[in-house]
Amino acid sequence: MRITLLGTGTSQGVPLIGHPNEGLDLSEPKNWRNRSCAHIVSDGAHIQIDAGPEFRLACLKFCVSAVDFFFLTHGHSDHILGMDDLRRFCDLRGGAAIPVWTTPEGKARVEAIFPYGIRPRSERGYVALEPRLAEPDATLACGTRVQTTLLPHGPRFRSLGLVFTEKKSGQRIAYFTDCSEVPDEAVALARGADLLVIDALHRNPHPTHLNFEKALEASRKIRAALTVFTHMTYRADYARESAALPPGVRLGYDGFVWEDGVVSED
Repeated sequence: MRITLLGTGTSQGVPLIGHPNEGLDLSEPKNWRNRSCAHIVSDGAHIQIDAGPEFRLACLKFCVSAVDFFFLTHGHSDHILGMDDLRRFCDLRGGAAIPVWTTPEGKARVEAIFPYGIRPRSERGYVALEPRLAEPDATLACGTRVQTTLLPHGPRFRSLGLVFTEKKSGQRIAYFTDCSEVPDEAVALARGADLLVIDALHRNPHPTHLNFEKALEASRKIRAALTVFTHMTYRADYARESAALPPGVRLGYDGFVWEDGVVSED
């Protein structure tokens, strides 16, 4: 089982445009962050989580060659606007549509933004999508189990929390992005995972995202073998914040790879 973080930045990306980005070492490549998304290979299948504006470039840079299943955590622009670039993966599938699991709000957003890509209207050369409501517990055709839960994303929105279990190895990856808290149900679902990827904006409190303190609190409850922070702002300098984290917790970065319990260091 393998996961590659294609992006680990917040909604505007990192560094910010036209901003001094004070405290951020711009000579460190790990401080340059695409909008958050991830790619999982499990039981031989390619599973994409979200697709921000840099999705195409990230696929080229980090060698993503297929997408069989797609999970949209929610319909905000930094997670959905790269989905048109799934068209190439549709071509590689012989024009077959890619199933997209998401929340009711996410499904409505996909249908509103990509009406030309919804079957049966979609034609060859266009993206072809099959939006579906995510089920609490389902098994993909490849054999991988996917459990979902709704995470509060501030007072108005909900984000899809995901736990993937590979049939072949039994390994489990939990992916909780864009959330302001992790409810007990989500903690129980992810408890003891081999890897937890979790929203962690920066040190300061925020109304719609976990900060480092809250992410660490959730990590202690879930007790994953390894916890990795994602969706970070320019205030999260890689070297400075990495030095302050406890054992078993680390900052993610674009191109971070975890495979069968081992992190591939560059």
